[in-house]
Amino acid sequence: MKAHPEPLCMSDASDSGDSLMSAHTTGADRVRMVARQLSEPRTVNWIASEAEWSHEPTKRVIKRLVDDGILRRDESGSHTTYYPDYRQQAIQEATRLRDSDHSVEELTDRLAEMNDQISEWKAEFDVESPNQLRATVADTALSAEARSHRREIARQWERLAHRIEIVSFAIREWEFLAPSTDQATAGN
Repeated sequence: MKAHPEPLCMSDASDSGDSLMSAHTTGADRVRMVARQLSEPRTVNWIASEAEWSHEPTKRVIKRLVDDGILRRDESGSHTTYYPDYRQQAIQEATRLRDSDHSVEELTDRLAEMNDQISEWKAEFDVESPNQLRATVADTALSAEARSHRREIARQWERLAHRIEIVSFAIREWEFLAPSTDQATAGN
């Protein structure tokens, strides 16, 4: 099986394996890092624990992140939770891709590679989605290692599908995302 291509993501610090503490960051920096990497709504206590910082200062940093539009607050459940503004994150990541050294052709090639990888997983496991792949974990004929491998592939598939959306957006909006100096030059 071919190893899946690494997603194009300049800001994915969570894959580096470094702990937040080893980065010699302040508590506020760690809270911001954790908050920006949330994949599901979380409470202040959870974020504080992940950032290895106390509750009250974490709460103040989160309030500023909400005020700045970085996080959104959800008070509909039994506990108030916070989650990133996924639209803003997508636009920022697409802008980073546009501003990087990648050409639109390189991103298009990368997009094809990512789509090919998902097609390979669909064929290999005879499923159409990461959740369908997760459902196969119930197969008692599978070894513990095979079940674990399928769960990991499902996680990779979801991340790759998300990256495909971002890269597709960056390609589709290539001109719109151009730095303002490029747009001013093009307009003359």
